[in-house]
Parts: sequence; structure tokens; C-alpha cells
Amino acid sequence: MVFELPDNLHPDCGPLAWLLGTWAGNGHGDYPTIEAFEFGQELIFTHDGRPFFHYLSRTWIVDENGEKVRDAALETGFLRCRPEGKVELLLSHHTGFVEIWYGEASRGKLDLTTDAVVRTDSAKAYTGGRRLYGNVEGDLLYAYDMAAMDQPLQPHIWARLQRR
Repeated sequence: MVFELPDNLHPDCGPLAWLLGTWAGNGHGDYPTIEAFEFGQELIFTHDGRPFFHYLSRTWIVDENGEKVRDAALETGFLRCRPEGKVELLLSHHTGFVEIWYGEASRGKLDLTTDAVVRTDSAKAYTGGRRLYGNVEGDLLYAYDMAAMDQPLQPHIWARLQRR
């Protein structure tokens, strides 16, 4: 599938243009406080010509046959494109926390680190993370490291998604 740049893409979004569209696939998760799991995921990046993308991610737990067991994480936000590949991500989760991330985009890569995490009283003890997204052979690969539940920053989930 050939991806064409939209005509109305804001110039600051150029380093992230490869993310636009809908991506779907499978991933793996693990953490010291939970059992390892497999998941399905859909990521959507849209834009309207201004210097940001709207981001939506939904995941579901799958069994050993890849069949959906139950819904899982749901997050949405805005990936704000700044000059020279600088990026800000504002992210909100159904589990009771919001985050501010800062990072850089260049040559098919997006690297983000949390700057702030705000939690509701009922949210789990999550303190920060790092996300690395990459365009590898036309697929979207990513890894998310997390610090939560009194654990240091360490790998949590990773996936390979294909453009729909």
C-alpha cells in the first residue's frame, strides 16, 4: 500500500506524516505485577490541517487463538507537532489518568517521554513512561516502557501494526 501525503498537512507535521491513518495488529504485554498477555489493537491518527494529530487507541485482550476475550485499554489525545521535529502529546486514559509527553520525531521514528502524570483517586499508581514508535518496512512498531505499582521504568507492551 502506498501512502500519499495529504495536501493540507501542516509543515510542522511533516516528520510524523507517516503515522496518519488507521493501523491494526497484535501485541504482547508483561509486567512484574500482572500475568503476561496478548492483545489486539487499533490506532488511528487523523488531522485537519492544523499542527496536530488526533490520536485514538483501543485494545482488547486475545486468547491463544487470537480471539477477543475482553476490551482493554482505551486512550485518546492530541499529538502536537512543533517546529524542527519537536512533539508534545496530551493523552487521556479511561483508567483515570492524564499525561503530558515530550519528544522528537525524525526519519520514521517517534520517541516520547512523560513529563507529567495526573491520576484520579481510583487510578492505579502509575508514575511515568517512555514510548518509541518506528516505521519498519511500512509497519508501525512500538514499545512502551512503564513505571507503575512501585516498579521502576521497564518494558510493558510492544506491538507490530499494519496500515489498513
